Amino acid sequence: MKIIAVIPARYQASRFPGKLMQVLGEKTVIATTYQNVVETGLFDEVFVATDSEIIFEEINNIGGNAVMTGEHETGSDRIAEAVRDIECDIVVNVQGDEPFLKTEPLKQLISVFNDDFEEKISLASLKIKLKNTEEIENPNNVKVITDNDGFALYFSRSVIPYPREIHPDVAYFKHIGVYAFRKNALLNFAQLPMKPLEISEKIECIRYLEYGMKIKMIETDFVGVGIDVPEDLEKARAILNTRI
Repeated sequence: MKIIAVIPARYQASRFPGKLMQVLGEKTVIATTYQNVVETGLFDEVFVATDSEIIFEEINNIGGNAVMTGEHETGSDRIAEAVRDIECDIVVNVQGDEPFLKTEPLKQLISVFNDDFEEKISLASLKIKLKNTEEIENPNNVKVITDNDGFALYFSRSVIPYPREIHPDVAYFKHIGVYAFRKNALLNFAQLPMKPLEISEKIECIRYLEYGMKIKMIETDFVGVGIDVPEDLEKARAILNTRI
């Protein structure tokens, strides 16, 4: 089973344009992420998929693999274009703006497919428990609920489940946007038009559910640093300084 990692990378992020080319230590954010993914040793190949010549050149300059794509509304659509002609079985999507990933959650994602002999699982993703009301109610935190076997039932920016009645056994989980796809499921996804639920919530993985695909959710306790705004970059720099 050939496993590759693809890092979707846009230059023009709405809240922090050019964030992937900001300096983090001695390297840019995207170069740091790329090299950290390579160093996990989990992947046969690692690629950056981008519509930016600036990012494309940055990865080439450090000896990495980069693929130019067109413009896309979602990272999954961008990755689908990038891997169309690459021979592989499993594609892991790693966010370019989360440079401090850990190996163990990625291992857990990949292991989901080892025993799925009937290939019922289209993709796997991560979730982490939310512990306070502010986090639960924050619409920037995409929540996920699952069935008894850990398959996603729905994703929402709203509070799910809604606490009409408080129950001590109800837990709330945030979806972490790291995915492991079967290549054929990813390519199928890119051919499917968006439907109203995805458009309303602005959550791309709802498209899989709307078309009947199964998403296995893996719980993790890893809290990364996603660089969405300039303040996040300062947090990342502080973390890096503690490691030096």
